[in-house]
Amino acid sequence: MNNQTLISEFILLGLRIPPEHLHLFYTLFLAMYLITVLGNLIIVILFLLVSHLHTPMYFFLSNLSFSDLCFSSVTMPKLLQNMQSQHPSISYAGCVTQIYFLLAFAALENFLLVVMAYDRYVAICFPLHYTTIMSPKLCMCLMGLCWVLSMLYSMLHTQLFARLSFCGKNVIFQFFCELSSLLKLACSDIYINELMIFIIGGLSTVCPFLLIIVSYVRIVYSILKVSSTRVLHTVFSKCGSHLSVVSLFYGTIFGLYLCPSTNNSTVKETAMAMMYALVTPMLNPFIYSLRNRDIKEALIRVLCKKKMTL
Repeated sequence: MNNQTLISEFILLGLRIPPEHLHLFYTLFLAMYLITVLGNLIIVILFLLVSHLHTPMYFFLSNLSFSDLCFSSVTMPKLLQNMQSQHPSISYAGCVTQIYFLLAFAALENFLLVVMAYDRYVAICFPLHYTTIMSPKLCMCLMGLCWVLSMLYSMLHTQLFARLSFCGKNVIFQFFCELSSLLKLACSDIYINELMIFIIGGLSTVCPFLLIIVSYVRIVYSILKVSSTRVLHTVFSKCGSHLSVVSLFYGTIFGLYLCPSTNNSTVKETAMAMMYALVTPMLNPFIYSLRNRDIKEALIRVLCKKKMTL
């Protein structure tokens, strides 16, 4: 019996919304999810349709948008369904599936931000050799490495979770299957799970963050040698969007897992989880499009072509 799962579903009680406000929040979350899907899908489609955007920067950006789109789609449809249900639950198989894809796309975004930081570093510090260094072959290898590492990372934690037994409590105070919340409900030994989260999870978060910091330290060091206003403006335009996305992504992660709170911890965890599950994927395409002239011009070009064909 120790190797069997004795419960068939988990109850998701992360969002405690008064019944009179339920329709308002449902409409709000639905609108935010549709904006997330549309914004990220536009960036992916523009990269595929506009040859001018076939550069390493936009290649990685399109993959980041695809990751954000998938990451949000793993949690939000189920949340919207549960908001319309009297029994907000998810099956055990559905929970395992959600854990796998959540971890995979979260890790993918984590690794992608490192690769994008390296791309900016090469573009600014070695502009004359940029096309040689960031060759299509290297870009494909880096992207493939990100996907492989993300799948392996997710598979490890999902397999370790699947071996656990759940024989009593099945209530999660979260709106999706959050791994650390689920481990608290297990009635079998979770030492290996916690150890792997601490070691592998810590390394896969802290190391990429440190690599990004090192990249930008080198960038700042190189631009301090130049006092040209035009150069500084170019650097800011190339790095500003990426830094904003990095701040959003790591800010919510560190705020959730590294800053303990004594009061309203459940409310805080739910709010922070909502930030990285919905708000951050929704804001990322706007951050890149509003600060990026190439994306604006590509969007106008595609829309104008569509009008001419009509």
